Amino acid sequence: MKIIADNKIPFLAGALEPYADIVYLPGRDITNAMVQDADALIIRTRTRCNEQLLRGTKVRFIATATIGYDHLDTAYCERNGIFWTNAPGCNSSSVQQYIASALVTLSEQKGFDLKNRSLGVIGVGNVGSKIVSLAEHLEMNVYLNDPPRERKEGSCQFISLEGIIRECDIISLHVPLNMDGIDKTYHMVDDAFLKKVTEGTIIINSSRGEVVNSAALKAALQSGPVSAAVLDVWENEPFIDTGLMHLAAIATPHIAGYSADGKANGTMMSVSALSKFFGLGVDDWVPSGIPEPSEKNIMVDCTGKNDDMIIQKAILSTYKVIEDDRRLRESASSFEEQRGSYPLRREFHAYQVILSEKRQEVQRKLKRLGFKVKINQ
Repeated sequence: MKIIADNKIPFLAGALEPYADIVYLPGRDITNAMVQDADALIIRTRTRCNEQLLRGTKVRFIATATIGYDHLDTAYCERNGIFWTNAPGCNSSSVQQYIASALVTLSEQKGFDLKNRSLGVIGVGNVGSKIVSLAEHLEMNVYLNDPPRERKEGSCQFISLEGIIRECDIISLHVPLNMDGIDKTYHMVDDAFLKKVTEGTIIINSSRGEVVNSAALKAALQSGPVSAAVLDVWENEPFIDTGLMHLAAIATPHIAGYSADGKANGTMMSVSALSKFFGLGVDDWVPSGIPEPSEKNIMVDCTGKNDDMIIQKAILSTYKVIEDDRRLRESASSFEEQRGSYPLRREFHAYQVILSEKRQEVQRKLKRLGFKVKINQ
């Protein structure tokens, strides 16, 4: 059995070698010739699995260690008996951490309180649901838009896109890329969308770059009504629009889901799916050796701090999104290299917040975000 794997998938090395001949290659460079005799592929978003890649090959199984799967021609796979799978929800907590850091950073940069701000979440799946939970802990007013879920569950908890535009100070996108159909998301945020938002609206996109029309967003940032944008994903990656990058308040190289925990989850789900398909007997494999953060304890002197200040300190102690922003601005041309050599980031659950006094409500919120909490009086 032969497997071709993206060489940037972490924690994979050694997991499948006892069962297969596994070849590691740069994801963007995988070609039809390379996969001719392969039985399976384990890839990320940089490998486009379409007829051009798969025609005439032995490939029967494809796992993408990512939430998104718009890089897979699923119709071609299904017509040709190729089983495919993605890793839904694998990095949802990582994206939650990214959005948390971005919101706190924006509130500090622009001098506003997050409490009682209105956040519109478009796409309330695995990731969007985590953003809803985060916003509730930050005491924001949350509005949900998800037409596929609304059709299944009814409209009681969802509002229309027009409602999101009308009601929300901040709009965060968590949708798949659908090029057409009833749930088309390609250029969902276009000139018409942006002309309707209220003055001062903030747009956050950590879903897919093509969900936002770059030219329309640039115009809205230059002349209003959008006051700020947080962009982790871009049209034409890795060749991003540097003009839009300079206009964005926070700009990062598609790394919102790049925590070590999220990567490990994606790898684990891919190995498990492959094992089940081929009967390898390692369905319950889990990655080992995930590095610990350099400082796991977050000391907080509660004197003079309200609950919001404590939570915000805890968030930024785990991850400062502005550092990723700085690296991209310094070298936009190294977009792919920054993704490939991304520094260690651990999620909230890897940290313990040590408070100088009991704060029952803040303790509850920190624990619900995933932190361990200790009182050191």
